[in-house]
Amino acid sequence: MPRPADTAKRADLLRRIRAYVLRNGLTGLSLRPLARELGTSDRMLLYYFDTKERMVAEALSLDDRRPLLRFRDVRDSTTDAPEDAAGLRRLLEELWEEFHSPDRRAVMPLQFELMTASVLHPDRYGPLMRDLITEWTDLFTPLFVRLGMSDERARNEATVLVDAILGLLYGSLADGDWDRATATIRTLLDRLESGWTPDGR
Repeated sequence: MPRPADTAKRADLLRRIRAYVLRNGLTGLSLRPLARELGTSDRMLLYYFDTKERMVAEALSLDDRRPLLRFRDVRDSTTDAPEDAAGLRRLLEELWEEFHSPDRRAVMPLQFELMTASVLHPDRYGPLMRDLITEWTDLFTPLFVRLGMSDERARNEATVLVDAILGLLYGSLADGDWDRATATIRTLLDRLESGWTPDGR
């Protein structure tokens, strides 16, 4: 019977892998140089994480300050979850402010590198990007259901927001014009908010 993995060592490796990937990116990421940097072997990394792609996915999710985690807490709260379109808009504006804060900008290049890799290498990185987009959409959808929308309509509204936010974050990262992006997201919410009405109205 194989010996169970050392959870403390695995957690330490994952923390150091995250730091390495944030410094060096995904392009050309190879297990052997990474293992040398960490003082271990590529075989040991595969022992702990099975595949390079799973290792990357876990490293990226190792962030207890992710804005979406707080967003999930609000969504699941019986007192803080928005009850109307204005409340949902306020929550989305707060989320946007967190996404484009300076400490989050340091992480975003890697997220968009992953997005590009998912298009160029869909067999390896496609599932990671799909999981990320699904996570976002699954977080937003129940908030629209709470406003009185059907599941299908709520998911469509959530998809509009996810695609728009990703696009604005990507554009802002490319041109550095975060003020323009903030003005744009407010314009978008101006136009969307009036349509966030319960079904039948």
